[in-house]
Amino acid sequence: MIVMRRIIFILVIFQISTISLLSQEKNCPPVRVLSVKDLPFADGESLSYSVTYNWGSVVTEVGEARTTLRYVGDGSTSPYFHAVVKGNTYKFFDMFFKVRDHYESKFYASDIRPFYFHRNVHEGKYRMKNTFTWFPDYSLRSVTQKYDNPQKDTLLRGSRCTYDILTMFYYARNIDFSNAVVGEKQPISFVIDDEIYEIYYRYLGREVKKIPGMGTYTTIKFAARLVAGTVFRGDKEMIIWVTDDANKIPLSFEMEIIVGKVYGRLTATKNLKYALTSRIK
Repeated sequence: MIVMRRIIFILVIFQISTISLLSQEKNCPPVRVLSVKDLPFADGESLSYSVTYNWGSVVTEVGEARTTLRYVGDGSTSPYFHAVVKGNTYKFFDMFFKVRDHYESKFYASDIRPFYFHRNVHEGKYRMKNTFTWFPDYSLRSVTQKYDNPQKDTLLRGSRCTYDILTMFYYARNIDFSNAVVGEKQPISFVIDDEIYEIYYRYLGREVKKIPGMGTYTTIKFAARLVAGTVFRGDKEMIIWVTDDANKIPLSFEMEIIVGKVYGRLTATKNLKYALTSRIK
């Protein structure tokens, strides 16, 4: 059940592969100043996903994850969005490897820049809490606590391009794909725990994709290099499909891990800002 050790990490990272080819500096997506009415998401949006594990002849759904989004614009602060992702194994699999993960991020509505990120993960016997706070000079305070150990308080040297993985999930949905070049690699970066990771993605073109229980869609397809570790193989790529419409919703992903393969798919949506015009049947 080691696959479930990063169930939420899988969900939020597969969307970062959609970062623009128009980057203004290395590893830096272009800053786009957008009004709230121009964004592809809105208050109340919710997306649900299932995660399936495949090892040899064994194919089974092992968990689920759900994103929710709230808009805060009461005038007391600059308008911002509060995003939350929660993930868990199904009860049957809890006896093997119980997962209860919580991720949340707050980012400004004007430029989708984060100012707060928190995660609290319970994965088997593993426990981790991690909080980021951004400062005006783009430095970050990272506070982490593994198990019941003392907290580790670290100041990271970020840049205007340093995102947490959940904010990047929403930022990537604002990208214009009209100038994308098939096969070209583009570098991207994100921060988690006390490290900044550098990976790349490749735009693979457009494809018709059937999502069980959700229909058939025209999609934008990508491949992203994985971060090597206890679950992912750094020599492999993750394949991602997002809706080819105004929503840019992640529909599906698949990847090889150290033992077996992982598949994820969209299972439900609520309060989408735009109609799913990419659905063809």
